[in-house]
Amino acid sequence: MLIALKSWLNNNEVTHDALYAYKHSGDSKYLEQLIDSYSQDLYYFLSSQSNAVLAQDLCQKTWLLTMEKKHLYRQQQTPKAWLFTVARNALIDELRKQQRLVCVDDISLLESTPIVQEHTSLNQAIAQLPFLLKEALSLQLEGFTLKEIAEITHSNVETIKTRIRYAKQRLKDAIGETHE
Repeated sequence: MLIALKSWLNNNEVTHDALYAYKHSGDSKYLEQLIDSYSQDLYYFLSSQSNAVLAQDLCQKTWLLTMEKKHLYRQQQTPKAWLFTVARNALIDELRKQQRLVCVDDISLLESTPIVQEHTSLNQAIAQLPFLLKEALSLQLEGFTLKEIAEITHSNVETIKTRIRYAKQRLKDAIGETHE
């Protein structure tokens, strides 16, 4: 009976919107649910935009910012989209701090680092895409809709469509050259 009472008191059910529950209660169990649900996706996204070490640091920073700025979450966005927005902003801030962002035609793009290898794979071709194209494509691969990507990146939906189209065309050109 004691075990049943203890499990009833420790209600471990998964909340549909753990971020909203965390915002209102501040209970760390909701933060743990968020971390369990989204940490892998955040790390993958950040590592696709930077390197593994920076991605780990930014994941940590994203969770710290989530704790600090939970009051800014609105239920109009999905928790995942809001977390990716926080992570993206942290990434851009860090790249600016490291002076790895350059401006080209009023658009910030990540400097592409040349990959010196004989064989170009899809991952290498993606890594060589400009920041904004790689970002839009990575978010689409994460399962976000065009509207959600536009919200995360603070862009227009048509702009996101164009970035994804250009990214796919550049990948097709890069992969096509090596597979002919």
